[in-house]
Amino acid sequence: MKTPRWPSRRTFLGNLSAGAAALLLTRRADAQGAPPAKKLGIALCGLGGYATGQLKPALKLTQHVELRGVVTGSREKGQAWAKEFGFPEKSIYNYATMSRLVDNPEIDIVYVVTPNSLHPEHTIAAAWAGKHVISEKPMANSVADCNAMLTACRVNKVKLSIGYRLQFEPHYVELKRLARDKEFGPFLKMTGGLAFTVNRRVWRVEKAMAGGGPLMDIGIYCIQAAGMAADTTGTAQPVFAPVAVTAREHPKTRPDFFRDVEEGIDWTMEYANGAKAEFSTSYNASGDRFRAEAAKGWIEFAPAFQYGALKVATNQGPLGLVVPPSQQAVQIDDFARCVREHRESPVSGEMGRRDMVIIEAIYKSAAQGGKRVEVKI
Repeated sequence: MKTPRWPSRRTFLGNLSAGAAALLLTRRADAQGAPPAKKLGIALCGLGGYATGQLKPALKLTQHVELRGVVTGSREKGQAWAKEFGFPEKSIYNYATMSRLVDNPEIDIVYVVTPNSLHPEHTIAAAWAGKHVISEKPMANSVADCNAMLTACRVNKVKLSIGYRLQFEPHYVELKRLARDKEFGPFLKMTGGLAFTVNRRVWRVEKAMAGGGPLMDIGIYCIQAAGMAADTTGTAQPVFAPVAVTAREHPKTRPDFFRDVEEGIDWTMEYANGAKAEFSTSYNASGDRFRAEAAKGWIEFAPAFQYGALKVATNQGPLGLVVPPSQQAVQIDDFARCVREHRESPVSGEMGRRDMVIIEAIYKSAAQGGKRVEVKI
């Protein structure tokens, strides 16, 4: 995908209506003790399966944000969403008219839910329209594209977050607490994986759209889980990355179907403190598990990565924490608070870039027959 040419910030802002420009420049968090703030407005960019199946119900539960527009290639689909959520049809945009979002003061945030290869284009367009952005995971298909997204958001002074829903799930919050408080000692061994069978040709098995196969789509959950277990500071900073990886692609049993992406892949991540994480992911198997072990205890998730309730236990017994009705609603609400409170998201664009650096290293190792590859964030 060619990186689109965007106008200079001066030219772009020169096209703003006076009212929209004033709003962009003067929006501030509500003062302490003020009446309850008006919910922030969000627009979904892409109305595919994830937007329909997960984000639509989530946006009916959010406390700090509400849907006020969509960006879609189908006018009819947009009209159906407008009717259901009660926003005007003038707030239905197509991908070619995203720049017009700048004139819509009702929309503060754009959630990009298009195929991976389109995340940079749509994130950059939203940023130039002065909107804060959530990009669905993976952030992009390359580190170079991640860099372009980060630059556009930094230049336009908008926040960028990645759709890492499990960072807010109560059992993973407990994992992060255990890693931070060293109740069990540092987690030095991590294992698990995520796999399912894909029988239908979808964009996720097309390298041009997805950037890769199951590693990009579902293996990234394992990378995220390991990052949470390895972070002993609780700061959620992207520096908590492995120092090296080794990987081997599974032999293809369906080479006609998985023409240019991996069918499955195994990989190991090494951390500076001696910790190791061994994972597997596949589009032609089954599995959903994560386990982290320390000198004085362990925690295991099985299932580990699904949208619904997880089953989690430690050496002290089952956790059984109360879970929210929607992981995505909690994730989106947290970003709305970040925008309002002028703080960075704990699942920042820098974290998304970190994971893409790791993924590129894993693919490099697999391409080199399992050679150890250093990870340089």
